[in-house]
Amino acid sequence: MKEVTPKGGLENSSERKKRSKFRQKFANNGPFIIFALPGAIWMVFFFYIPVFANVVAFKDFKFSPDGFMASLAQSKWVGFQNFKFLFSSNAAWLITKNTLLYNLGFITLNLIIAVFFAIVMSELRHKKLVKTYQTSMLLPYFLSWVIIAYFVMAFLNPEKGLLNSMLHTDINWYAEPKYWPFFLLMLGTWKGIGYNSILYFATVMGIDPTYYEAAMVDGAGKWQQIKNITIPQLLPLMTLMTILAVGNIFRADFGLFYTVPQNSGALYNVTSVLDTYIYNGLTATGDIGMSSAASLYQSVVGCILLVSTNMLVRRFDGDSALF
Repeated sequence: MKEVTPKGGLENSSERKKRSKFRQKFANNGPFIIFALPGAIWMVFFFYIPVFANVVAFKDFKFSPDGFMASLAQSKWVGFQNFKFLFSSNAAWLITKNTLLYNLGFITLNLIIAVFFAIVMSELRHKKLVKTYQTSMLLPYFLSWVIIAYFVMAFLNPEKGLLNSMLHTDINWYAEPKYWPFFLLMLGTWKGIGYNSILYFATVMGIDPTYYEAAMVDGAGKWQQIKNITIPQLLPLMTLMTILAVGNIFRADFGLFYTVPQNSGALYNVTSVLDTYIYNGLTATGDIGMSSAASLYQSVVGCILLVSTNMLVRRFDGDSALF
């Protein structure tokens, strides 16, 4: 005769099994969770909690001696007036256009040149030479834009600059806007190319060598191996890096666009981007609400572009999507 277990007994048994599974999962992943905990706490306090301060973008923020929270509570709610001020500015189209075009240039150049150097280094057989190239290419990544600005000044100084001495001219480079799009694209790519190329190089070195052996048996040349093996294997990483870069397309490197051109008014039309506009607006007017609105605009548009690009990639190649 079959024994019937009471309903409560079944529930208790089910709960015990769930608790046992939880303990087992925690036992397997506990050390990793503990190691990740400080980083998670840091992100909560410095990334997620400050998100609520975005309400400043919708207020006429005024400082109060009682602290930030009192200032926030006492400031007048103005809705989208700060955003209206931003978009009604004569510089709105200029700074948006500059930010987008420069970032599109950086995305394209970093992708092409980084992949090129990664493939070239992977073909070198002299390990010490590869390490030397990697070190020399990575060095600019760790340099501050302030230091780079002094290097640039040594080249472009109107009186004693190296470039004027070589060309036997007296051009005031800091008052000639037509040259600066090239300078900025070159410097931005030069600074980041070492880091990006190492990411792609690591992926190339992780490709199974039997693919290349099979291709050589079939008579494939070096270019055919790169075209049919290396680049397809790099494609997921290339897609991932592009998606992340598109998410930051409305953000510009403040040091590059502010420090290197020395915030020259003569170069405003080609060096002014959203980040420099926010900083100059904050220092000139002290209007925190307007500056916060511009920063929030960057974040929201960047998030929309990131999600949209990821959805587009997922539609064609789900394995290459970010999420």
